[in-house]
Amino acid sequence: MAATHPVAELYSDHHGWLHAWLRKKLGCTHRAADLAQDTFLRLLARDVPLDVREPRAFLTTVAQGLVANHFRRQKLEQAWLEALAQMPEASAPSPEQRALMLETLIEIDRRLDALGPVIRRAFLLFQLDGLTQSDIAQRLGISIPTVKRHIARALVACCFDDVQH
Repeated sequence: MAATHPVAELYSDHHGWLHAWLRKKLGCTHRAADLAQDTFLRLLARDVPLDVREPRAFLTTVAQGLVANHFRRQKLEQAWLEALAQMPEASAPSPEQRALMLETLIEIDRRLDALGPVIRRAFLLFQLDGLTQSDIAQRLGISIPTVKRHIARALVACCFDDVQH
């Protein structure tokens, strides 16, 4: 008899429980089903073999990351929709442009989130607040060369590999 894949075993033993846990957390059975599925897909995509001693704690940890991403994306999408609502209709982007912009914003958010908090804060103070490197250094209590390195690192992280120059 062939060995059962560890993810298949986790799925059959705990999918119902995970879906119910997510439904309670999200208040939506459809979103819970999507995130439960995404949890198991994430496990299937792992290069490292699974060694799970506490399956529900493990699944909860993976699912909580997906829930956090879901709420962050939802918040970003809401902010984007509010910005669009403020635009005059004549200059509003097409539905395709809106979708591309939203996906770009989500990708930038994901990349910025992967940076350390001080790097992200220095970059945002520079890009969004327009502070000088000296002001950022003073505000964050770090040196100007460190501010320069942080901004450069964030710029590299936010560059899209598939962009043609």
